[in-house]
Amino acid sequence: MTTAETVTKAVKRGLRGPLDGLFTTSLGKTGARMRLVAVGFCFLYVGIGARLVAIGFKPDPTTMRRASGEPIAASRPDVLDRNGEILATDVKTMSVFAEPRRLIDKDEATELLTAVLPNVDSRELRERLASRKGFVWVKREVTPKQRDEVFHLGLPGVGLAPENKRVYPNGPAAAHVLGYVNIDNAGIAGIEKYIDGQGLADLHDAGFSLTPEELKPISLSIDIKATHAIRDELEKGVAHFKAKAGAAAIMDVNTGEIIALASLPDYDPNKPGDMRDPTIINRMNVGVYEMGSTFKALTIAMALDSGKVNLNSRLDARGTLNFGHFRIHDYHATNRVLTLPEVFTHSSNIGTARMALGQGVERHKAFLRKMGQLTRMRTELPESAEPIVPKNWGELNTMTIAFGHGLAVAPLQAMMAVGALMNGGYLMAPTFLKRNEEEAKKSAVQVIRPETSESMRYLMRLNAEIGSARKVNINGYFVGGKTGTAEKVIGGHYSKTRLFTTFMAVAPADKPKYLFLTIMDEPQGLPETGGYATAAYNSGQVTGQIIERVGPLLGLPPRFELPTQPFPLLAKLGYGMANNPAVPGGGGH
Repeated sequence: MTTAETVTKAVKRGLRGPLDGLFTTSLGKTGARMRLVAVGFCFLYVGIGARLVAIGFKPDPTTMRRASGEPIAASRPDVLDRNGEILATDVKTMSVFAEPRRLIDKDEATELLTAVLPNVDSRELRERLASRKGFVWVKREVTPKQRDEVFHLGLPGVGLAPENKRVYPNGPAAAHVLGYVNIDNAGIAGIEKYIDGQGLADLHDAGFSLTPEELKPISLSIDIKATHAIRDELEKGVAHFKAKAGAAAIMDVNTGEIIALASLPDYDPNKPGDMRDPTIINRMNVGVYEMGSTFKALTIAMALDSGKVNLNSRLDARGTLNFGHFRIHDYHATNRVLTLPEVFTHSSNIGTARMALGQGVERHKAFLRKMGQLTRMRTELPESAEPIVPKNWGELNTMTIAFGHGLAVAPLQAMMAVGALMNGGYLMAPTFLKRNEEEAKKSAVQVIRPETSESMRYLMRLNAEIGSARKVNINGYFVGGKTGTAEKVIGGHYSKTRLFTTFMAVAPADKPKYLFLTIMDEPQGLPETGGYATAAYNSGQVTGQIIERVGPLLGLPPRFELPTQPFPLLAKLGYGMANNPAVPGGGGH
């Protein structure tokens, strides 16, 4: 072998060293690698395809809102009662939309869509699909079956959008408190509208797509079990007494919380229908009425708190009280001088008017203003009414307003004032949100002395035992109460036959916890009532049934032994048990 051949072989051996494999190929290895790359590409394309399908059929609501300019039903927080029971919540639903610019055959799309969505008007849909808009709704909130049928149509330019639908598991119970939402899940009335006003609507408008899990539930003061109960009793009462309408409420006098509220006629917020019907209003805070003799409690409290009268004072209720051409008389006239407790238990218009005159017009107005009766009452509910106050308030106005005529307020407004008379003298704005006594006291205003409050509880209890409120003298609950009957103004004149009746009751009267209010619009006299249609016979009876039914639900177990000293401040003045004539100041007072 020559020297040149030897060198050539050495070079070749060097090239086949550690790097030699990089410059060689194998058909077996190449096939495996190609298959691996092919599988990878398959997975990649499948993933991209799945993502495109997901985007096509589950579009992002925020993106859709920007693209279409149409509102998308956004999430809302759950609404709970005071015990954690769900009053309002969201459920997921699907809606059908179309993009007219992408539709190939609008007539075919209209025909196919109306075939699976029979409630959609074909002419209306054809007009929408023929528009130049980039986005139109076909039908909101379709059923699962309709969703599947639309999906299987496979129409280009037609898709499904996830939305939220508001549901109310308790139907009409607490409807006037909760309110309702529109098709876009925006609050229209009640607590639903209040929630939007607290910033939720602004977040949605700004494009924030919040989930229910990200929203803190709203805890109301409402007890749904008690609400079911009072609505049931009220419904039976309205039907029995043939009243046009009625309402009832329970308030915790120590916190101002509204525990239960019902107003009939009402509605199902799941299907609110046409809410322009003027009869479907929350009569507790939207309607304003003359509250009748329940206002006498405010007049007597004013007189007692001034120190000008006391429980031993006597007032002349003989004959009539004349003022110019006007005459004030008592419904059940006694034609004698009455003690102050007798003025309350006999519901004397004359005696109450004399007490108001003793205070004077300006003091009377100032007291009612302090008690929140001359201005609009505000709660979390957006709906409220302005009281109807006399433009020129003179002595005659003071006399009639003293016994509940000539001043119209919302029933919940009057309830707020009477609550202050019961709880030691603290005026608290009613609330539909849950709160404790400590929180309530921070914003409360002391409007009367504790001694005056105890005197009023004494009179309420006395009236339930021997006066016009005997319908609520439920054994074991130590209830106090006051009736109120007002003649309605018809054609500018008071009608003797069309009445508005009111009944307020406190339980227990010695340690007040709950204030009950029932109102009825134009109840009718019945044979068992002797033809009478005044408050004791209808609103009073319904209130008694409510107390008996909801007492155990609200933690008020019956006490079958009367308290030994229910009114300790009055006991120092010689007043004891309202039901015991043998005790000084008892019974006949």
